[in-house]
Amino acid sequence: MKSCTATTTATSNPFLSFFVRAWNSGSCDYSLDTSRFLRDYAVWEINAFLWISLITITCLLTNKLFQLFKLWTQARKIPGPPCPSFYGHFNTVSKQSLTELLSDSHGDYGSVVKLWLGPTQLLVSIKEPELIKEMLLKAKDKLPLTGKAFRLAFGRSTLFASSFVKVEKRRESLASELNGRLIERANVIPTKAVDCIMEKLHHIMGKGSIDCKMVSQHMAFTLLGAMLFGDTFLAWSKATIYEELLMRIAKDACFWASYSVTPFWERGFWRYQRICTKLKCLTQDLVQQCSKNYKLYHGMDPVSDNETANAGMEATVGSKSYSGIFLQDFFSLEELNCHLKAREEPCGNIMGMMFHGCLTTAGLISNMLVRLVTHPETQHKIYSEIIMAQKGSGEIDQPNVEKMPLLLATVYESARLMPAGPLLQRCSLKHDLRLKSGVIIPAGAILVVPVQLVQMDDSSWGNDAAKFNPYRFLSTTEKTSGSLNKDISVAGPVELLDQGQSSFVLNDPNKNPAFLPFGSGTRACVCQKFVIQGIARLFASLLERYEVCPMNNFLVRLQPGSK
Repeated sequence: MKSCTATTTATSNPFLSFFVRAWNSGSCDYSLDTSRFLRDYAVWEINAFLWISLITITCLLTNKLFQLFKLWTQARKIPGPPCPSFYGHFNTVSKQSLTELLSDSHGDYGSVVKLWLGPTQLLVSIKEPELIKEMLLKAKDKLPLTGKAFRLAFGRSTLFASSFVKVEKRRESLASELNGRLIERANVIPTKAVDCIMEKLHHIMGKGSIDCKMVSQHMAFTLLGAMLFGDTFLAWSKATIYEELLMRIAKDACFWASYSVTPFWERGFWRYQRICTKLKCLTQDLVQQCSKNYKLYHGMDPVSDNETANAGMEATVGSKSYSGIFLQDFFSLEELNCHLKAREEPCGNIMGMMFHGCLTTAGLISNMLVRLVTHPETQHKIYSEIIMAQKGSGEIDQPNVEKMPLLLATVYESARLMPAGPLLQRCSLKHDLRLKSGVIIPAGAILVVPVQLVQMDDSSWGNDAAKFNPYRFLSTTEKTSGSLNKDISVAGPVELLDQGQSSFVLNDPNKNPAFLPFGSGTRACVCQKFVIQGIARLFASLLERYEVCPMNNFLVRLQPGSK
């Protein structure tokens, strides 16, 4: 009875059956059983692998299907226009501007509306300033498309990744550098930057007319490069090539990042990669030039050779040298790019800053130039303010923009009327977003703020929200009696009052939650103060000597009475 049971157990298991038959049979039968066993065992292993794969794939698809049904269920609770087709509002967006569609939807469905960009892609737009402030504090991630665009162009970076966890520490160090030591350079660079910009513009105008977009692009590129790299950038012979490559990358970055799979089979993609490689080489060359100038400057005797070093740099650039200020802070640039992880691209953070900074700064400069042209009375008042501030400070080459509230207000108003982009985009990659209003936004949904609508909303900015009025950011302080001062808000355009009777005070624009040209919350632009100060000082130096006026396209001419 026991032997029969043992035989049955052995034959039920192919592995044990092989040893039982091998023990009881001869050598010829043994070889035959061996081949049969190996074949059966291979079939058993393959079947087990296929079953495990089938179960795994089924679980993954089931989870995806569950997440999709969860997305649809949660999205049903968010108001919004009904979907015209299975593909959502994609066809509607392609025929109509997204900003116009969101404007109509918010008017019909309230401050929080949804749009389906596809069966699995949900877009949620928020227009209420208080809800926007809450959302921007909680939604810490950016869209994966943004991080992919930077990664394809400049390599892996911990400064422009989509996940907030990966960029938090680097953003903190960058903010301390830009708003600390580097912002001091903005006090000195603009005058030299204006000379460099005007030299380039006169050269271009000699070949033909130029438009406002080209002027603002070159101004932004020169300003940002000078503030980050100092005199080395202004004297760099390859700056023009660098600017051209940067703008070519800007045109194609989002297009190649929109592919779900990197298009290695496209010839255009490899041409794009070659342009990015050239830009990386030029960036490394620029950093090496800065390093050489730093070593040259500090390698000399600080007493006897200091004047010689400055004279040499003056000869290189053609004006007063500010290299010392840049060189003593050169390692802040290295701190921005050092401590790289093994997978990070050298100089990737620097290229990303130049790329993102040039695009956003150029848009603000362009809009400000247009406003100065279309409102010459404001330009003349700013000119008077600059001259008055210069007389009070006594520093000709270093404009003190803190004493120019109208100029700063004009910068803020230009940013309000024409932000860098029509939409402010965020997302929460892993967690659902619960707002105080009770709305639950599913994880992975695209969160947008229609910045143009919010910043021109009458409920936040008054009846003149669509008009250019820099005085909305100003208040006046009148001397009433003795040392008593009285603050009066400026509701509309007023004439510049006499400095002995009244002075303007700049209000903090960030106190208004509807002011969003630089974003808000955890992923707000860390360069806001850096950019505002740089642009203000650039225009202070520009308007002191030149008048911005319209001609055929866009030209500048010398300010009457200036040198």
